[in-house]
Amino acid sequence: MKPLTATTYRSLEEIGSTTWQAYFDQREPFLSWPFLRGLESSSCTTAQSGWQPAHIGFEEDDALLGLVPAYLKTHSYGEYVFDWSWADAWQRMGLDYYPKLVTAIPFTPATGQRFGYDSQANQNLERMAVGMQALCKQLNVSSWHVLFIGAAESARLSQCGMPQRLTTQFHWFNREYRDFQDFLDRFSSRKRKNLRREREQVKRQGLVLKTLKGSAISQENWLFFHRCYQTTYAKRSGHGGYLTELFFTETCPALGESPIMVIAEAEGLPVAAALFFEGNDTLYGRYWGCLAEYDYLHFEACYYCGIEYCIERGLSRFDPGAQGEHKIQRGFEPILTYSNHWIVDERLREAVAQFAAQEREHVQAYQREASTLLPFKLEEN
Repeated sequence: MKPLTATTYRSLEEIGSTTWQAYFDQREPFLSWPFLRGLESSSCTTAQSGWQPAHIGFEEDDALLGLVPAYLKTHSYGEYVFDWSWADAWQRMGLDYYPKLVTAIPFTPATGQRFGYDSQANQNLERMAVGMQALCKQLNVSSWHVLFIGAAESARLSQCGMPQRLTTQFHWFNREYRDFQDFLDRFSSRKRKNLRREREQVKRQGLVLKTLKGSAISQENWLFFHRCYQTTYAKRSGHGGYLTELFFTETCPALGESPIMVIAEAEGLPVAAALFFEGNDTLYGRYWGCLAEYDYLHFEACYYCGIEYCIERGLSRFDPGAQGEHKIQRGFEPILTYSNHWIVDERLREAVAQFAAQEREHVQAYQREASTLLPFKLEEN
């Protein structure tokens, strides 16, 4: 197999929008040029933030064969596939785990395309994977991680010596529901009453929610959302969020009609907001923030409004983000997500493969068990 020539780009600007858009589906928000380029221009993905762009282009006979979005990481934050124990193992051996190379959407645990290439050409994915593995040594990184890739491509990467890791997320699927009540009618009686009680409690607190899409979201709305985002992030972690004000006020409006914002108001004033992005056939729930605490408002704004939106628009799937077993009783089904990992050091490569295999069994067992806890009537579980 003839080796490919690799070029590392320190920003998307070096690649160019026309070239990038030719290789990645621009109808999916997170690999679109405005989104990824906006993360760079708004200072969210920089060497200082620990997300240094290092996108890779592969050439054959002086012609571009494919592109791989990638970042040099100096920490493991914002990835949602946790490898802190690996970093500890490297340290115990006197080795440096960072920097590492990550192919992922920054701060976004959404499954999607991770390689741009002609899918009709045989073995292009495998050739690019081999090229990336060779490039790791040139870049002096410990490892290369491909996060939240589709199941079929993940299986192909496994054949390239890249152990597969599994994680679990909870997604909602549209079973051709006519409306939200039709969805609720599929629940067992007790679970249906619980969910109704949550929604009624939101109304009793005097909260009014409105859903805005794309150009209907004003600069004032974006500034408010950034305030909510930073306030909530600081409460949870003790420091501000990764995303800057510029990301919300400039990058998000540039995404056209993809952004969806749900704003909750009390006595006519905004008090909380949830942000979603609409893709080809999927709604992605991404960020949430509030200035005051209200019972069940998070569930209403982040889950139930999203479900209603999917039903109204005929979207097939709602991906509300990582983690959260509390989603199961609200009709979100446990699904598997996939990542693959290349370890440069041969001494640790087999240890990581064994770890991934053992972990995979536990994750699969957990997914099966979680599926038994869904709130649907018995015949539908």
